[in-house]
Amino acid sequence: MHSELLIVESDRKTRDLVSAFLTYQGYSTTVLSEKDDIFDTISSKPHRVMIADLPTLLARTPDILSKAWETSPDLVVIAYDQPDVGRTLPHNDRLLFIPKPLNLDELESVVMRAREYQALQVNTGQPSTSEDFPHFLCSTIIGRSRQMLSLFEMLEKVAESTATVLVQGESGTGKELAARAIHQLSSRSSKNFVPVNCSAIPDELLESELFGHVKGAFTGAYANRLGRFEMADKGTLFLDEIGDMKANLQVKLLRVLQSKEFEPVGSPRSQKADVRIIAATNKNLEELVSTRDFREDLYYRLSVIPITIPALRERREDIPLLINHFLGRFNHDKRRLVKGFSRESLEILRNYNWPGNVRELENLVERMVTLKENGFITPDDLPDRYLPCKETPRSVPSAPVTRTAVDEDLPLEGICLNSAVDAFENRLILQALQRTGGNKKEAASLLNLKRTTLIEKLKKKNLQLDQ
Repeated sequence: MHSELLIVESDRKTRDLVSAFLTYQGYSTTVLSEKDDIFDTISSKPHRVMIADLPTLLARTPDILSKAWETSPDLVVIAYDQPDVGRTLPHNDRLLFIPKPLNLDELESVVMRAREYQALQVNTGQPSTSEDFPHFLCSTIIGRSRQMLSLFEMLEKVAESTATVLVQGESGTGKELAARAIHQLSSRSSKNFVPVNCSAIPDELLESELFGHVKGAFTGAYANRLGRFEMADKGTLFLDEIGDMKANLQVKLLRVLQSKEFEPVGSPRSQKADVRIIAATNKNLEELVSTRDFREDLYYRLSVIPITIPALRERREDIPLLINHFLGRFNHDKRRLVKGFSRESLEILRNYNWPGNVRELENLVERMVTLKENGFITPDDLPDRYLPCKETPRSVPSAPVTRTAVDEDLPLEGICLNSAVDAFENRLILQALQRTGGNKKEAASLLNLKRTTLIEKLKKKNLQLDQ
């Protein structure tokens, strides 16, 4: 059994439902009504997590939370209520919120987050501090780095508006999670969140998928069908991989954004569309606009509020939090007893470049939990690709090179190809910048690159010309 959970709820049906659900998931629960004494309970037993209806909790005494933490400093409180009520309370990292109506799966996820924090303190041997607590938004996005805290603030502000949002970022960074967070924090949260992957649906079917069709519109259309726009009425439509949308559909989407109306395939009548659009892409839409592969007017319609999700290598301090989150989930799902990653393993993973971002990290943890089953994961357990390349006495040649050959033999002891290629590319970029006096446009021309591509490389590699 897991550690004991304390449930405080005045409504008997909700109290019994929450207790029964968490007990079924393997937790031990203690249930309190509005008349039972909280302080006696948490002082007599080492409860680590308290789940409470916020109005029930605050009805006892306004300073009940501060008194509870005085009694049990490590206590994490999960409070559920309407989001606007929760925001009136002072921020505290030991106070987590989930919105009403209560979603049991989401509740379990937040309980796991609280336990992961406690497990993180045990695994690292560090004392509990507010800075160690895994900040998260809507129980889906985790991070305590400066980049993620800024992102959380931006998502909360954006949620209050109805403006179209363009979420950009590399594959695996969590663009859909950000879109869902915006929806959950908005006034449309009680309505549908409808995702559409524009690259996963064949071009000839995407129009029907988005706008629906009427019976007889085309061969095989045996009945009327609702489109995603109609499903998302009064809610949010998430258009993932928008950069893969073909030109003819871009025109129709632009018309919907402008007129708030759409026409099902085969229908002469327009329908109103009260839908908030959130689009996402891992492509550079500005570059696609410059090559005329994406409409400029649609780009500006979609990017009223642009948001960029940072790559995992740009927020390495979040890696231990993410690892413990995935570890808790996969231990639970696969019935494993993996205690964590050793310090050496964590250091190796912190230094890895993570081209697949958070999705790659999630897959790695699942693989490790499945294969390891119990104990700590050491460097010997990690796949070779995550291990640092062995150092060699010979470095990549620093002498001038031609575009067709490298005047250096492969060392007998071998070489780390990825590091060598990366260093070679860095040197060519810096040489081009030096030759052009720092002019990025001319340097890109020397390297036969687009200027935007060169700028992206400079940013990703954190390269700059020494003055």
